[in-house]
Amino acid sequence: MTALRDATTRALRRIALDRQRVGRVPGLYAAVQRGGALVWGDGIGRREVTAEAAPGPDDQFLVASNTKTFTAVMVMQLRDEGRLSLDDRVSDHLGEVPHGLTVRQGLAHVSGLQREPVGDVWATLVQPDTDELMAGFAEAEAVGRPHERWHYSNVVYAVLGELVARLDGRSWEESLRARLLDPLELKRTSVGFDGGPQAVGYYVPPFDDVPRVEPFVELRAMAPCGALASTARDLARWSAFVAAPDPSVLSPDTMEEMCQPQVMRDVEDWTGAMGLGFFLARSPGGRTFVGHTGGMPGHVTGVFTHRESGTGGIVLMNSSTPPDPSTFAVEIAEQVVAHDPVEEQPWQPGTSVPDELAGLRGTWFTEGTPFVFSVVQGHLEARHPDLARHKQSSVFEQIGDDLYRTVAGRERGELLRVTRDEAGTPVTLHWATYLCTRAPLSFGEELTGH
Repeated sequence: MTALRDATTRALRRIALDRQRVGRVPGLYAAVQRGGALVWGDGIGRREVTAEAAPGPDDQFLVASNTKTFTAVMVMQLRDEGRLSLDDRVSDHLGEVPHGLTVRQGLAHVSGLQREPVGDVWATLVQPDTDELMAGFAEAEAVGRPHERWHYSNVVYAVLGELVARLDGRSWEESLRARLLDPLELKRTSVGFDGGPQAVGYYVPPFDDVPRVEPFVELRAMAPCGALASTARDLARWSAFVAAPDPSVLSPDTMEEMCQPQVMRDVEDWTGAMGLGFFLARSPGGRTFVGHTGGMPGHVTGVFTHRESGTGGIVLMNSSTPPDPSTFAVEIAEQVVAHDPVEEQPWQPGTSVPDELAGLRGTWFTEGTPFVFSVVQGHLEARHPDLARHKQSSVFEQIGDDLYRTVAGRERGELLRVTRDEAGTPVTLHWATYLCTRAPLSFGEELTGH
């Protein structure tokens, strides 16, 4: 793993120190990962105010609603196993649920149902057990119509956790360990603290600077929406999994599906969207980061990943009222992506041009617009001349004689059909049904043939 430049690490330290000072955070640990390893990490302040030690990469913090990304992945695993559909009503699997919400609506926070379980749970700090959760869910209020807007719901995610447990025939925690924690070797990720090194959570009041220790809240049946504790080192592995999943745990195509926008969270600036279990955040540099934030009394955290570069920002803070964890995590990851990028692989020459692709090379026009078709490492690609360098070319996979499927880039999923003359020379292409010709033609010329 290539070390970061000194200028980058100094900039990261300045960002973290500024957040800690301005936010009056007793202690924080901020880190950036690549490939599952921490390429930078820094503890600032104290993990416990009565001791000198700063937080470290192996200290547990409550990661709270970051737990939802784990629950969402387990739901998608069940979908891939054919045990549910995203458009199933949750009541298809949990008969006592009276609402018409679908699995997809729950994952994307567009069910319209209220945020918390019935009752004043954050006033009493007493959370429901499973029977109380499911009984109370029948009384949950619809505060909006489904898909009307994004509305965050902890209680819906708790019910999704119960869905996982019922379909798996074991507790949510047992499913979590078997499906994710053990396969990914997340050894310090647990429901609540595991008894190892941990940060103490505090509230720093607005009119003095003396932190108060916050209570630990037992989430009980609400665990699937926010009960996990973890460390920066474990979360680095999780961030790397989000960037490039192990196919034996989750299909990479499924993770990509989870990271597609379902609804805008930020309808004014359009910088934040919601996928299936993941927040999508647009950085000031125009990059998309996926992840989540979490907040419990005394602990606020954020983990956001730039999937294309495999870079993740992790921030763990032991304060109830710290700086925004999403912008903090995105900023440190963006600093590395923008100023210390991963070195690209050298260009490698191809070895051959398949006969069926030889005549397709060069410029083809569709709707008057040129696309350059090339053979790269034995497969066909197409690219608009003005496409930004970092954007993906359209990549084609042959599925039949003169028939190709677009598997990446523009028109992904669409067919490309080749028509040849009697001599076998390609004369037209039909890409997503649109005609492609060697010369630029108007629609009228395409229609009449001249």
